Amino acid sequence: MTGHELIPGFRYLPGHFDRAAQEALVGEIRAVAAAAPLYVPVMPRSGQPMSVRMTNCGALGWVTDRDGGYRYQDRHPVTGRPWPPIPASLMRLWAEVSGYPKPPQACLVNFYDATAKMGLHQDRDESDLEAPVVSVSLGDQCLFRIGGTARKAPTRSLRLSSGDVVVLGGESRLSFHGVDRIYPGTSTLLRDGGRINLTLRRVDP
Repeated sequence: MTGHELIPGFRYLPGHFDRAAQEALVGEIRAVAAAAPLYVPVMPRSGQPMSVRMTNCGALGWVTDRDGGYRYQDRHPVTGRPWPPIPASLMRLWAEVSGYPKPPQACLVNFYDATAKMGLHQDRDESDLEAPVVSVSLGDQCLFRIGGTARKAPTRSLRLSSGDVVVLGGESRLSFHGVDRIYPGTSTLLRDGGRINLTLRRVDP
């Protein structure tokens, strides 16, 4: 499936997961969060808490804190335990849409409540920048914004719904992107509302 290419290398696959597949995936992510609980990360240097809660699954997990900055590590920063494995359904998704021969090593799980957002940023903490970033939306809709490889480049906005997948590859791999807002009550998938974003990444070449 190629989907819609809004900018070179960026693909939008609306409704890639149907409702039954979304429900199954939420169950798998709840199991991940039971083994590796959601926590509130903080920004480097300032220690300012982010508005999302997060966890990871896979051999590596993306973390951030005041002293160590943005990085990948093989253990949960709060529990000290290894991250649980990436669910098989997400491994299949990567094989279907990434076009990359090696499997993902990390899946970042971000939970957005009604007021959470994510500022414009690049995913560039990986050594392997040839592999794409594959992202799944579950739950309430969000306003996703993507620009170019310069922070002040023009941006385009896209309203993502539950079950949508986006792929940042090729020229868009280092595009600045973020989430401007959540639209509460636009999905009944999550019992208490909110949005889950799953981001699959290959870290090492």
